Amino acid sequence: MTERWALGGDLDVARIGYGAMRLSGWPGGPRPDRYTALAVLNRAVELGVNHIDTSNYYSHDGVSANELIREALHPYPDDLVIVTKVGALVEGPDIHRPAEEHTGLTPDGLRRAVEANLRTLGLDRLDVVNLRMGVLGPSDESLAAPLETLCALRDEGLIRHLGVSNVTAAQVAEARRTAPIACVQNQYNVAQRDDDPVVDACAEAGIAYVPFFPVGGYQPLTADHLNAVAARHGATVPQVALAWLLARSPNILLIPGTGSPAHLEENIAAAGLHLTPEDLAELG
Repeated sequence: MTERWALGGDLDVARIGYGAMRLSGWPGGPRPDRYTALAVLNRAVELGVNHIDTSNYYSHDGVSANELIREALHPYPDDLVIVTKVGALVEGPDIHRPAEEHTGLTPDGLRRAVEANLRTLGLDRLDVVNLRMGVLGPSDESLAAPLETLCALRDEGLIRHLGVSNVTAAQVAEARRTAPIACVQNQYNVAQRDDDPVVDACAEAGIAYVPFFPVGGYQPLTADHLNAVAARHGATVPQVALAWLLARSPNILLIPGTGSPAHLEENIAAAGLHLTPEDLAELG
């Protein structure tokens, strides 16, 4: 894993990181046992991962991704960057409540979420906090007020850098008028490219773009052209999807999640899969 990016301009990270959501089974899926979850986190760091994406609301049935990260890796390596998110949800169970009961975007809700992330991760300051807008898809609401709240928490020394997640191009522009933005985290992959203009705008501005569901999420990627490219390289379709993202733009950082040590190794190995111009043309 040799390709790097300066997240926020001063946090040197490998371009393939790790997303911790699956460790808790949030919001209601399968999860590894505790021993396997801790082994995955330790192995990720051994393999050179130094960018972990998580959130306090990745918690389900008493299993918390943040607490697993703390148990496995604290005291943290000096170069480990932990990115978390706050927003519409404060606690994991909030996702099952009516939208009007979500208090995460209020000043009090944002402070509680930041403090909860600090407490469960065992940190005095969070490296990057993404402001997550909406629970499912992006909305058109202004993010200026909640972002200003996070700016105040940054000024208190609780946050180092700010990012935004689940946002439209207009919201990214609004965010940049409000505060320096280290990263944008949106849904994007080889089969879903609506965010192409946002990827390019972020690259031009030196902002990291971090796609969630990089290999399709709950609907794994399937297509003949993906299968053909994978077969030529002796690779898997998810590896091709990750390699395509790495080739798409140098500002793209990957956070594929898994609860399987073998799958983790496969994801990291995608950094060594170099797609040819013919491969990229076939993938479109």
